[in-house]
Amino acid sequence: MRFLPLIVVVLTNLVLAWLYFQGVDVPLWLLGPSGALLALGVWDIAQRGHTLRRTYPISAHFRWFFEWLRPYMRAYLLDSDIEGRPFSHRQRALIYRRAKGEEGVNAFGTQLDVEKPGHEWINHSVIPRACVKGGFRVSIGGPECRKPYDASILNISALSFGSLSGRAIEALNLGAKAGGFFHDTGEGGISAHHLKHGGDLVWEIGTGYFGCRTEDGDFDADAFARHAARDQVKMIEIKLSQGAKPGQGGLLPGSKVNQAIAAARGVPVGQSVYSPPSHSAFSTPRELLTWIADLRRLSGGKPVGFKLCIGHRWEFLAIVKAMLDTGIAPDFIVIDGSEGGTGAAPVELSDHVGTPLREALIFVVNALVGANLRDHIRIGVAGKIFDGHSMAATLALGADWCNAARAFMFALGCVQTRKCHTDACPTGVATQNRWREAGLVVDQKGPRVTAFHRETVDALADYVAAAGLAHPSELRPEHLRIRQGTHSVRSADKIYCYIEPGALMSGHAPEDYARWWDMADPDSFVARGSLNSPDR
Repeated sequence: MRFLPLIVVVLTNLVLAWLYFQGVDVPLWLLGPSGALLALGVWDIAQRGHTLRRTYPISAHFRWFFEWLRPYMRAYLLDSDIEGRPFSHRQRALIYRRAKGEEGVNAFGTQLDVEKPGHEWINHSVIPRACVKGGFRVSIGGPECRKPYDASILNISALSFGSLSGRAIEALNLGAKAGGFFHDTGEGGISAHHLKHGGDLVWEIGTGYFGCRTEDGDFDADAFARHAARDQVKMIEIKLSQGAKPGQGGLLPGSKVNQAIAAARGVPVGQSVYSPPSHSAFSTPRELLTWIADLRRLSGGKPVGFKLCIGHRWEFLAIVKAMLDTGIAPDFIVIDGSEGGTGAAPVELSDHVGTPLREALIFVVNALVGANLRDHIRIGVAGKIFDGHSMAATLALGADWCNAARAFMFALGCVQTRKCHTDACPTGVATQNRWREAGLVVDQKGPRVTAFHRETVDALADYVAAAGLAHPSELRPEHLRIRQGTHSVRSADKIYCYIEPGALMSGHAPEDYARWWDMADPDSFVARGSLNSPDR
């Protein structure tokens, strides 16, 4: 049976050949496909690279066809509205509607199973407020910041030019300009596409120091000062780690370093560029904070902070101890959850390394509260933020503002084919292929970015007003209800541990926090008492 397709093809070719020599007028369109299939079957048997093709000539190719077809069949025909990962069809449809300025409504009731563990909601008030729309702002800038920035409560998370096409970057920035929210550059540097429409920028600086690097790949203070002086650059963000692939650097092959990418990153055209896993500008928590103070000075007093995915708890607490020792604090911290997205990441890192957003957020809030530092430092979050509820829930747990990346990519037209790493993005969003990129029209997609932001923030306003609150900053953990089981529902403040102000310094912190605090060393990221600790 395994040779049946090949036998059928051989017999077909023999019959066609016999008919031809008998003078029968055989249609030429039959000879091409039958001959090609015969050649394919012979090649399958002769080749040595694939066992399936040798064992099942011709028919083995059907397997690869259906493997290719499978994700599309599931996405468009088989998955229900609430299935699908990373984003379900229902979630993507909501983003598309809001990007087009259409109403995001449910007909005939919710499709969610409200009795399923994990279902959550915000308690509403019997005396809801009148909904006031028009956007919410968050002032970012500590006591040492001379140029604080009023950010929107929802902004575009880090998306580098190079990972995204030039037109995608332009459309995002055009939307940010019109909507009054910021656009994080990602670690790929400030490109001409970021600057074209004048939208507010947060300049992210990674381990490659793109845009402010020396020829050897070290930090260049003069180059940093020149770019940071741009009025369009509102804040500086140091990238310590990324949620989707924490603990890994990267290599940009020289074949991808074209003129535009080279100009944005400050590297030679056609030369491979390596981003190491860790920074060379500092090696200890105390040095990190000294560098933050230097960047604040070099930028003219603009807010400076850092982004990270939480890993070893004592490492972050070491930074907190260094804040107390030096008197230097970042203006903001962005927490990147492990559920965040990226163009490409090793499966193990993406699936099993890094802390999910909520656990990380609660830990950071506790760390800052426990050291009496929370009032001076704003907290941003990123990790699958896409609607009013995902924003409200994270704000209730302690965040000050939210960033989103993939949601804004959907607003540009992304259809979640998950081909970001292949340069074959069908919508021109995540590609450097000029032909594919040409399908993305900036003047059409920019307004969709603005519309998605506006409609989502307005949805948050409805949400907050229903809870009887005037501003999202009034949301608290007790407002968020989470189903634990069929007959068990608890508020977030009863599920998660929140510690008292100053508890870390007074010795009244919970056991785990007290242990991590004792392990933290402001002069080293290595835990005190470990085999690699300097004091051993």
